[in-house]
Amino acid sequence: MIQAVMVISTQAKPRLLKFYNFQAPEKHQDLVRSVFQLLSASPDSVSNFVKGTKMVYKHLATLYFVFVFDSSENELAMLDLIQVFVEILDRCFRNVCELDIVFNFNKLHTILDEMILGGQVIETSSEQVVKSVEEIERLEKQSSTTSFIPKSITERFTR
Repeated sequence: MIQAVMVISTQAKPRLLKFYNFQAPEKHQDLVRSVFQLLSASPDSVSNFVKGTKMVYKHLATLYFVFVFDSSENELAMLDLIQVFVEILDRCFRNVCELDIVFNFNKLHTILDEMILGGQVIETSSEQVVKSVEEIERLEKQSSTTSFIPKSITERFTR
């Protein structure tokens, strides 16, 4: 089971934190701290272990993409999942950068929710995830332009 997905900048600023285990927030902060200490001290292509929990990461530009998981998951499968996640971000944001992640965190969570549910991987096809995210965006735009108040009532108040 995936326990956490993190996107952390090289300046130790968390850009995305999504936890799938139910622990106290202090434990989450400790995990983020220990993960960044390992990241900043390690080469980019190494798989690390954090207190009995497995961790795989990928360093791209100014960001670390980190997946923390338990022994039921395969390290190579998680590394591949990170690659799929980054590919989807590139497709959705046209060469994703740190600012895209900062200013579009809702879309980032939507993408992640289409891939992982409750710590279990549910979709690995980048085409399917992008298609689902585009459909969600289309429905959100459609619902924001739809008024649930009948025109007869709104006309009374706009005179």
